[in-house]
Amino acid sequence: MAYDRAKMLSQYRITAPDKFRLKDMKPDDSFGLTLSKDEAKDELKDVVKSIAGKQEMLYAQDQWSLLVILQAMDAAGKDSVLDNVMSGINPQGCQVTSFKAPTSHELDHDWLWRTTVALPERGRIGVFNRSYYEEVLVVRVHPEILGKQRVPKSLIGKDIWQERFDDIRAFEKHMARNGTKVLKFFLNVSKEEQKKRFLERIDEPDKNWKFNAGDVGERMLWDKYMDAYEDMIRNTSTEHSPWFVVPADKKWFTRLVVAHAMDEALSGLGLAYPKVDAAALEEMKKAREILTKEK
Repeated sequence: MAYDRAKMLSQYRITAPDKFRLKDMKPDDSFGLTLSKDEAKDELKDVVKSIAGKQEMLYAQDQWSLLVILQAMDAAGKDSVLDNVMSGINPQGCQVTSFKAPTSHELDHDWLWRTTVALPERGRIGVFNRSYYEEVLVVRVHPEILGKQRVPKSLIGKDIWQERFDDIRAFEKHMARNGTKVLKFFLNVSKEEQKKRFLERIDEPDKNWKFNAGDVGERMLWDKYMDAYEDMIRNTSTEHSPWFVVPADKKWFTRLVVAHAMDEALSGLGLAYPKVDAAALEEMKKAREILTKEK
């Protein structure tokens, strides 16, 4: 099915954050696409193949890195995106890091430390399943967590969240200036779809392992989380690191948008295989002669 990729991505890329309202974004949107299950798989397969080709050049060139950040409410489909979009990429050039509650060792550092040490090396794609943005989401919804972070009390004031937004913007600008392209995705699932997926996890034995009773408690704080997400996006969607608010009620469409955004980002990096100089070409010529004379 033919469609305008640039137009599709622009619909979900937040380029005017001051005007952004989360309620204006529809979780069940699919850009008017009506693909069958097989058509969606074939379309995604083609995009992933394109990403894989560019990732090989990214690795060979060894200059740029790509950081993909996935943020979402529980059951929004982060794991599904990882399984289906990253499946066709050479694991040598890709690393996935999941961030849960910080350990005691991590709490002995500033809140950006644990994600900083996990940033992708040049030539690689790194994926953060949750990230430093948890500090302005979960911690904001549960401010009591701040008291466990060992930050001097005199540094925790009424402007703490704005200060963390300032730090994030500066951090991402630093990454952009040093060759790390940052792609940020909020998988926007509806409350109704989340309920449906939670019930599937409870009712289907092969999905029981996915269910965490604590997720229902977090669901009770839905409105607070939506306010936190909206404020986060309004304060941290920038020209060099914009947010994509991706509809997540239809998993096939979520995967397609993320994959297309990755492919587009890699296309904009001017990737190419390194050129071999004359001396190396001469060495290869000699090696070829030796190999062809072998019996």
